[in-house]
Amino acid sequence: MNSAAFLVIAIVTLAGALAAATLPKLIHAALCLIVAFVGLAAFFFFLGAEFVGLVQLFVYVGAVAVLIVFTILLTRRDVGKPDKFNWGGIVVAVAVFGGLLWAILKTPSVAIAAAQIPPLTVKRIGEVLMTNYVWPLQCVGLLLTAALIGALVLVIEEKRR
Repeated sequence: MNSAAFLVIAIVTLAGALAAATLPKLIHAALCLIVAFVGLAAFFFFLGAEFVGLVQLFVYVGAVAVLIVFTILLTRRDVGKPDKFNWGGIVVAVAVFGGLLWAILKTPSVAIAAAQIPPLTVKRIGEVLMTNYVWPLQCVGLLLTAALIGALVLVIEEKRR
């Protein structure tokens, strides 16, 4: 991977994540979270994991982030300006970053080259999901369906009041 491209994507991704954790307005934080998700997808593309990068774009940017933005816009209440800056997000972000950096630097296997494996295709991923992992896939589908029904029940109860 090109070092300059890596640095640009890393800076954009980290800036988006830090801004998402620290901005006081939720809509601005959600939009910065989208920038962090897109940066993460770009890393997957550079690593040659196109399927994971596309899933990152479709699921997180296309669904989760848009859902967060619409939820903020639909349930937003006008709240006064906060009295002081909230340092909690910065403290948590720096602590997580420090812990991850420490774990990466203490791992001896980072310098060891990985063994060559055959390329993973979308066809192979589909075959494995539909044979070996059919129960977890069905459970995730049921969980998402239950979450959708629960969200609809909450919205219907909100409108009745």
